[in-house]
Amino acid sequence: MSSQPLLQAPNGRRIALPVRVEPKVFFANERTFLSWLQFAVVMGGLAIGLLNFGDRVGRISAGLFTFVALSVMIYALFTYHWRADMIRRREAGPYDDRFGPTVLCVFLLTSVVVNFYREYPES
Repeated sequence: MSSQPLLQAPNGRRIALPVRVEPKVFFANERTFLSWLQFAVVMGGLAIGLLNFGDRVGRISAGLFTFVALSVMIYALFTYHWRADMIRRREAGPYDDRFGPTVLCVFLLTSVVVNFYREYPES
């Protein structure tokens, strides 16, 4: 039995092997997209509740929460298309996004802090 590898590339060249993408990868991308949209709908519902039943401070907070909900929707759409394009091209690269959820959480935290600050000013 030979100890040489089965596939050897000439010097300076690489061998292209097909990458098999399973159907569950497509569905995982769609499931993640739908979960982000579900979060955006909950945020939009919170914004509508503050807008309808809140005072002046509630309307300001409703605007902030609406901004966060729209940001989540736009982030989810771009991330879905980015991942779908990578899957379609059969890239093996990382499909995770390290900064998007962090930025959206900072937006949400800022909205809540502004709401509390405006509701309970310094005494």
